[in-house]
Amino acid sequence: MAQAMKPDGRGHWASLNEFGFTAGMRLLFWIFRIGGRWPFRLILYPVLAWFVLTKPLARRASHAYLARVGVRSDFLGVLRHFASFAENILDRMILWGGLFKGDVKFFGIEAMLELIERGTGALLLSSHVGNAELCRVLSRQRSGLKLTVLVHTRHAPAFNAMMGRIDPRSQLNLLQVTEMTPAMAILLAERIAQGEFVVIAGDRVPVTKVPRVAYASFLGRKAAFPVGPYIMASVLQCPVYLIFALRRGKQYEIHCELLRESVSLPRKDRAPMLEQLAGDYAARLEYHCRRAPLEWFNFFDFWHTPELDNTDASR
Repeated sequence: MAQAMKPDGRGHWASLNEFGFTAGMRLLFWIFRIGGRWPFRLILYPVLAWFVLTKPLARRASHAYLARVGVRSDFLGVLRHFASFAENILDRMILWGGLFKGDVKFFGIEAMLELIERGTGALLLSSHVGNAELCRVLSRQRSGLKLTVLVHTRHAPAFNAMMGRIDPRSQLNLLQVTEMTPAMAILLAERIAQGEFVVIAGDRVPVTKVPRVAYASFLGRKAAFPVGPYIMASVLQCPVYLIFALRRGKQYEIHCELLRESVSLPRKDRAPMLEQLAGDYAARLEYHCRRAPLEWFNFFDFWHTPELDNTDASR
C-alpha cells in the first residue's frame, strides 16, 4: 500500500550537502573555459578524493549500491563511481557553456517529436541515472521543445539565473517545488496545455514533512519511490514518458519510453495503481542502472526505510 513516510534525516537525500552551490559551479566553469578538461580535473578530482575519504555515509551508500548492481564495490570501485560523477559534472559544464559537441544517439524519441509537432505537452519522469541535462541537446535541435524541470532545492533560482547567463539560448527552466499546491497544479497544467514538457525526478522522495511514497522492488530490495508524479499526471491528464540520458563510454544516449498515455486514479483502487506505476518506473530504472552501473548518482541510503505510519497516500 502507498504510504506517508515520516521524516528521517539519516535516510533522506535532502540532508546531504550536495555539489549544487552556484559560486563553486561558476568557479569550475571558469577553470574549464580557460584551461579545458585537464585543469578542471586537476581541481575537481582532489576535491572528490577528499569527499570520498571524509564522507563515510556517501561512501557506504556507493558501496551498497555497487554491490547491489553487481559491479566492483571495494574502495577502488567507489572511487570509480565518484570519478564517473566528476565526469558528469564536467559534462554539465560543457552543456551549460554551449560547448557540447558529442554525438548523442536517440532511442524512442519519435513519439515526443510527434507531440512537439502537435503542440501537445507531457510529463517526463527523469532519474539520477546519467545527465538529464543532455536533454538540452534535444531542445536546441528542436526549437519547439520547451522544458520545465521541477527541483527540490533552495538553490534553484540562483542556479537557473546562472544557466541563463552562461547560455541565453537555453530553454531549460528550473522551477523550485517543495509540495504540489493547487496554484502549482494550475501553473503546470497551463504549461503543458501550451505544449511544454514538465520534467520531474521519479527517484527522489520529496522534501515535505510527510512525503507520500509507494514501495517497489529495486535491485533486489524494496525501496521508497514518490507517488507525487503519478498523482500530478492524473490531475494534468497528459501522457507520461520516462527519459534516461546517460553516457556509455564515449557514447551519449537519450532514451524516451512511454509509461502511460494517461493516468487515471479511481478512489477505490488508487493505492494499488500507484504501487503499479512506481513498480513500472523502478523496473526501467533498474534496467538502465544495470546497463550503466556507474552512472547512478544517489549518494545516500536509497533503501533505508524509516518508521512508517498508516496514512494512505491516496488521500
